[in-house]
Amino acid sequence: MPTLHLLGTGAAFSDAHRTTTMLAFTDGGSPLVVDCGGDVVQRLLAAGIDPATVSALFLTHEHIDHVGGFPLFMEKMWLAGRRAPIPVYGIEPALDQARRCFATFDTRRWEGLPEILWHPFPEATNTLALSDATWTVHAGPGRHAVPVTGVRVESRRTGGCVAYSCDTEPAPEIARLAEGADILVHEATGDYPGHSTAAQAAEVAVRAGAERLVLVHLPPNLTDEHLVEARRIFAKTERGEELGTYVF
Repeated sequence: MPTLHLLGTGAAFSDAHRTTTMLAFTDGGSPLVVDCGGDVVQRLLAAGIDPATVSALFLTHEHIDHVGGFPLFMEKMWLAGRRAPIPVYGIEPALDQARRCFATFDTRRWEGLPEILWHPFPEATNTLALSDATWTVHAGPGRHAVPVTGVRVESRRTGGCVAYSCDTEPAPEIARLAEGADILVHEATGDYPGHSTAAQAAEVAVRAGAERLVLVHLPPNLTDEHLVEARRIFAKTERGEELGTYVF
């Protein structure tokens, strides 16, 4: 069954047991990974996902806690024996940041380093970013301090769907991207510019008609007490858990 894996659920700074927000999607083969602000390969291994089988990496925006681990991702994929090219998808500012991060390191002696296949897509509503035998991925802009994109991942086999907001203020574009989703994964950093509270995420879930809301990009010490207001707005609201799995 298609499954969402929360490889990390924290904000840029969070609790001791949370790393930065990173996602993976599996449905048999061809896992997709979204963001690499931390050690995403270690988290894949912890989730029981073979990094060598990753079919694509999506980068949502240029901030450190979402793309800063890209050089480590490439090094570990190489050390693990990956030789096949690695497709990387994202809006141009996010891809540019990944290129700059990786170019900092001298990799000329890394014999067999996988080729990076860069796949930019536009910052536009309902953009078809990827379509293969396993997945269809659409993207749409959020509202943050820098250009950012959310993603909608659909299983071609079952039609199951997960939408991810990435970092954003409440945005109608994200609500449209998440329309009818089985799961909306929405950030809940708090009442800060470019971010959302748990209650605001719940309002987006209502507008989208989502079945379930999972909160990520969590600040330190978020408890169920902080979720009371959100659950009044959208009852099926839950706090994302590290390495949590969600069938969709």
